Amino acid sequence: MGLYPKIVEALIAKLRKLPGVGPRSAERIVNFLLAQPENEVITLAENIKAVKHQVRLCQRCFNLTEETLCSICQDNNRKNLLCVVEQVKDLVVLEKAGFPGVYHVLGGSLSPLEQVGPEEIRVAPLVERLKQEKFEEVIIATNPTQEGENTAAYLSRILKTMGIKHSRIACGLPVGGEIEYADIQTLKKSLEGRKTL
Repeated sequence: MGLYPKIVEALIAKLRKLPGVGPRSAERIVNFLLAQPENEVITLAENIKAVKHQVRLCQRCFNLTEETLCSICQDNNRKNLLCVVEQVKDLVVLEKAGFPGVYHVLGGSLSPLEQVGPEEIRVAPLVERLKQEKFEEVIIATNPTQEGENTAAYLSRILKTMGIKHSRIACGLPVGGEIEYADIQTLKKSLEGRKTL
C-alpha cells in the first residue's frame, strides 16, 4: 500500500524518469503541483503537450523549431561558419557563448560498443549539406569523450577527402581551474591545444 493515492504515485513514478529527478525530487514536484492553483497546473500541462506536438527538427540543421527552418538558419546575418555538435543542448550552450555561425546537430556520437555507427547519427545529411553549401570553415565541436573524439576523427577524415577546411574545438583547463586538480587527459589536451601569445 502506497503512502499517496495511486494517481499521485503514478505521477511520481513518471517524474522519476526525467533526467536528474530522483524519488525525493519527484515527490517534491508533485506536492508543489498539488499546492498550485488549478489554472497554473493546466497551463503547465498544455505547455508540455504543445512542445510535443509543435516542436520539430529544423530541416537544414536539426535544431529544434516550430517552423520548417529554425531561427538560426533563417538569420541571413550569420557568418559562413558551420559548427557540428552532438546534441541540441550543445548548440544552445555555444549560442549563449556567442558563436556567430550556423550549426549541424548530429543527434549523437559514434559508439561501436552501443552499436551507434554513422548511419545512426546525421552524418549523411551533413555530407549532403556540405556538397550544397560552401563554408569558410567547419568546426567540429563534439564532446571531449572517447565517443566524441572518435566522431571528430571520423568527420575529419570525411572533410579531408572533400577538401574542406576544418578544425576541432580546443579542450583543456576550465577558466578559474587549477592545474593540480586537473586529470591527466585534460592536461594533455591543454598542452596539445596551446596557442602562441
